Parts: sequence; C-alpha cells; structure tokens
Amino acid sequence: MAHLLIVELPGGNDTDILAAAHATGHVCTFLTADLGLYRRQATVWEWVRAVHQCIEVPGFAQEAVEQQVLAAHARLPIDAVLCLIDIRLVEAARLAQRLGSRHLSVEAATLLRDKVSVRERLAACGIAQAEFALADTNAAVRQAVELIGLPVVIKPADGYGSQNIVVLREPADLDPLLSPVDSLLPSRADYGLGVRANDRLLVERCLSGTFIGVDTFSSNGRHTVTGVHDKRLFAPPSFAMRGSTYIPDSRAHPILPAIQEHARECLDAVGFDWGAAHIEMMLTAEGPRLVEINPRLVGAKIARLASLTQGRSLHASLLDVHLGRAAPPTPETAPQVGVIRWIVAPRPGRLAAVRPPPWTDTRLRCTEILKQPGDAVGPPFENADRIGYVMVCDADRQAAEDLADHYVAACEVQLQGEPVAAPRPSAAAC
Repeated sequence: MAHLLIVELPGGNDTDILAAAHATGHVCTFLTADLGLYRRQATVWEWVRAVHQCIEVPGFAQEAVEQQVLAAHARLPIDAVLCLIDIRLVEAARLAQRLGSRHLSVEAATLLRDKVSVRERLAACGIAQAEFALADTNAAVRQAVELIGLPVVIKPADGYGSQNIVVLREPADLDPLLSPVDSLLPSRADYGLGVRANDRLLVERCLSGTFIGVDTFSSNGRHTVTGVHDKRLFAPPSFAMRGSTYIPDSRAHPILPAIQEHARECLDAVGFDWGAAHIEMMLTAEGPRLVEINPRLVGAKIARLASLTQGRSLHASLLDVHLGRAAPPTPETAPQVGVIRWIVAPRPGRLAAVRPPPWTDTRLRCTEILKQPGDAVGPPFENADRIGYVMVCDADRQAAEDLADHYVAACEVQLQGEPVAAPRPSAAAC
C-alpha cells in the first residue's frame, strides 16, 4: 500500500485515477483549488469524498499548498505525486521535488508548459520540425504569418485540449474584415481553477499527413511506447477530435519503429524523466514531425479506452511507474483495437436530452454523456463542444470503427424547443 497525492482530476470529472488507486489498495490524498467543483457532481463526489484526506487551497498559492501538503506528509508519508491536468503540472513537479518522489522534473515540466520553448529546444537539438515563431502581440502574429507563409496554425503556448486554435489556409483568411488575426490578443482565455492564458502564441506551419498520438511511460529517462492513436478531426474549420483508433504497441502500427524513434528523441530533447506522455505527431511525406508533447496520460478519458483494449488499467501502470515498480506484464489475452467516437450537436442551442440507441453488443464497452440538460451546445469547433462518447473494442479494426460510427449516427440529440423524434429500432444496424 502506498500513499498517493492526487492533484485535481482531468476535465474536472475523470475519476479513473482514483478508481485505479482504490483497486490496487492505495491511500489517496486529494489536492484541489476548488472542492466545490467536484461536490457539485454527484458521481464524481462519491469518489472524491472516499479518499483519505482532501486538501483545498483556494487560489493554489505555492507556499500555502506546500505547507498543507508537507503537513499531510508528516502525518502519513506521501510516496508519489500524480497530476493529469496540464495547468497544475509545474506545481505538482515542485511538490514532488520537495517530497523527494519520482516525478517529471521541475525543469522539464516548466519547459513543457510552453510550446514555443519546446520548439526552441528541439531546434537546438537539430530535430526536424515545422517552421515556427513566437507572437506576443497582434502585429507579431501578422509578421510571423508573413515569414512562415500559409497555411499556418496559431495556438496558445500554454494551451491544451485543442482550445483557442486558429488555422489560416487561404489569403482570404488574412482579410482584415474577416480574419481574427488582428484581435487574437489579449485573449483573456480562462483555463479554469483561476488559471488564465499567458498570451504567448505559437505560430507554425500547418502540416499535412496522418495525425497520430503516441502514449509513452518513462522511468528515470528510459521511454517505452505503449500504443498509438490514429486520430480523426471533424471537418475544417473545426479543431475538435471526432474520435480515434487506439492500436496497442503489441499490435504494431505499420511504421512503429520510426514513430518510436521520433518519440524518444523528442522526450530526450526536453529532458523527460518520469511519468506518462501523450505525444501528438503528424506522419508527413518527410517522416514523423512533432505536433506537441503532453506530459501526462492521454486525456478525455481515452486512457480508459487503452485500458479496455489491453485488459489492464493504464492508470494502474502509471501508479507503478511513479512508485518505481517494474513494468506491468504483457496481458495474457491478445489486445484488441479500441475506437472512440464523439457525440455532438448538429445545431446551436440548449441541450434537452440525448437518446443513445438501445443496442446490445458486447463490443460496446463504454458510453457516457458528459453534458447536462440546459447546457449550451453546438456544432463542434473545439473539444469542449463534444457531448458524449462511445468506446468500442474488437479484434478487427474496421468492424470496431463501423460499429462506433453507426452508434453515433443513431444517437438522437434533442435541443430545447424541438419535438421528440420517434423511437428508434432496438437492433443494431451493423
């Protein structure tokens, strides 16, 4: 049994790390800036209230946080610090350093919270990547676009979750009457829990190719690839994920060696030493190119999908990494392919109800509706617009993708003021 310090929950509602800790017999202390965020969600609160201790520090001032965490450590020594939320990664690294526990270093965490700094580090290491520039004023944005040339992507240097991203593809996208370029800053973006954007923008060439995510675990600077996500975006101008297909490492992506090599050289360049990373890449004609390094498990509950495909908890494996334990054994059963697809609204409005199809199929492993009646919804532009998801596992990739796509197509999203549709047949259409 170990004593774990869990810093916030990803998305404010993902309790899988607490479930994994409970299943493996560990004791948890939960650290948050706003306990009310979790108390307002009945299902989430059941998990949070069951932990050994909750520490709430409004404003999350580092000195106050350290004081309370060190007091908890004195009562019951803390063995590991876990943080799966981007905006608290640096604070978590500082806490781990004070406690002497295995964790991503403060230097690496600070570097990875700024996408421009990561680009500069990779450039210094001679790693091929997209052309890029820093912009901290609207005039600098235009200058960077002119320097790099279209198409370009503009994103917050400290952003995450595909939020506040702008893509400029055509000269018309720079028209002062139509373009957002001259009004991007100040952004006033609110990341929640009292954290706001620092208004440093990364401007970089928009790459074309196959968009993938690579999951890794690192122990004392040694990196292991655990799986690859083939990602699908909604149609432009959206930057939201429509879904992805997860391929466990043992199933071997067609160009896995090149993917592994690029992931490892990027992690080495930024000094990544302990923990999980979700590395986004574009597989271009010239080879893999980094999109960004997320120094945490894959978000949006997709770590649950990876766990379902392999028959073991990815969160439990992460706990083992931070506790310095040996890598988990290879599953006895052959891993499957996992597919996630997201449910979205076809029109703007207020959500009235979501009615999934009443299908019974053992390959449908997990479904969840994340939005509540009354929430504002609309066609997907960023990931926050997604309403819910379905997860499907099958030995056959095409069959899994077909079932997930059919399921989402059969979901009825009703907005307030709209009539209720006729009941759908109970049998699956595939």
